[in-house]
Amino acid sequence: MKLLAVETSTDACSAALFIDGEIREKFELAPREHTKLILPMIDSLMADAQLKPQHLDAVALSRGPGSFTGVRIATGVAHGIAFGADIPVVLVSTLAAIAQDFFNRRSEDVAFTAMDARMNEIFWGVYQRNALGLAVLRGDEAVTPAGEALYPELKGAGVGSGWAVYGEILMSRLGSRVQSIESEVWPRAACIVQLGAYDFTNGLAVPVEQAMPVYLRDKVAKKQSER
Repeated sequence: MKLLAVETSTDACSAALFIDGEIREKFELAPREHTKLILPMIDSLMADAQLKPQHLDAVALSRGPGSFTGVRIATGVAHGIAFGADIPVVLVSTLAAIAQDFFNRRSEDVAFTAMDARMNEIFWGVYQRNALGLAVLRGDEAVTPAGEALYPELKGAGVGSGWAVYGEILMSRLGSRVQSIESEVWPRAACIVQLGAYDFTNGLAVPVEQAMPVYLRDKVAKKQSER
C-alpha cells in the first residue's frame, strides 16, 4: 500500500509517504510559507521513492480544523494529485493527528486536544488510544470557548496549542483529569498517513469529489454586531 499525506493546517507544513508500512516525512515549522514548501516536499519524497502519482493507492488529506487558508492549501493540493492520478482520498482530522503524534511519543492513553481557534475559542476533541495505538475520537470535535469544552469521564493529558493560550481556563474546567500538559504539538503528515493507512485498509477512502474539508467554524471573522 502506498499513500501520500498532505498537512498545512497550522504554522507547520509537512508531507509524508506511507510505503508498505514505512513512513517517510518532510516537516518544517514555517508560518505563511506553505505554498512555497508543500509541492517541493511532495516532489522530493516522490522522487526519492521513485514513485509517480499513478503508483499511489490514495491521498491522505488533513481535512481540518485549522487555519482556513492552510486547510484550503492542503485540500487543493490533495485534490489536484487525486484527480490527476484517478485515486481516492482518505480524510483525517487535524486534531486526530495532533493526538496521534502525542501517543506515538508518550505513554498516556487520553489526549484532551485543543488548538487555538482565535476569537476566544478552541478547536477541541478528546482522543483515546486504541489497542493498535491509534487515536480514536471520544464524543465530537467542536469549536467552542475553552470554558465550555465537553469531555468524557477520563483522565489524560492536555495536548496542543490551545493549552498554551487557554490553559488556566481549561484546567479550571477539567481539573484533576489533566495529568500533564504538552502544548507544543503540531499536526504532522506522518500521523495523517499513519491514521489514513488504517482508514484506507478499512474501506473509508472516498472519491475526490467527496473529499471536503472540515472547518468547524463557518465564519472567518465575526461581524461587528456579533463581537
